[in-house]
Amino acid sequence: MNRAERLESVKAGLWGALAAGLFFGAAALVNSWLLVPRFGQLAGLRMELDSLNGLISIANALLSGFLFGVTYRYIIRQDANSHLKSGAVTAFGLVRGLAQVEMGLNVSNSLLPAVVLGSQSILLFVVARIVLDWALYQHWVKPFGLLTNVDKPLG
Repeated sequence: MNRAERLESVKAGLWGALAAGLFFGAAALVNSWLLVPRFGQLAGLRMELDSLNGLISIANALLSGFLFGVTYRYIIRQDANSHLKSGAVTAFGLVRGLAQVEMGLNVSNSLLPAVVLGSQSILLFVVARIVLDWALYQHWVKPFGLLTNVDKPLG
């Protein structure tokens, strides 16, 4: 892979991280302001963003978004196949979401917090996909394969 392709992958990763970070912040606010006050069993979803756990959660969301962005660019290449796009979102969302469901069930006897976190994990990657598709449409990120011959010398 050449230098231009790697740069585009980093750009895709940064777009994915930005989308994931913004969604994560919005979900944390929704959890703290709307869900936790209405549903007592969701008290564990309240997040202190200035705590070590909060910082680790933010870093996890940013890294997940970055890795999704890089991978998404390779998965879709120049293909318009919606099944590939949906499959990427589903795969990343299920891996993150099911891990949270498993952890939530190990910590609590309530299924509701696990379902909320699992759903938010899938939505995180849906939002990242929308942002990445938009960045690709705007030509701010180029699909994989368009730059293959850019760094090769002539002759």
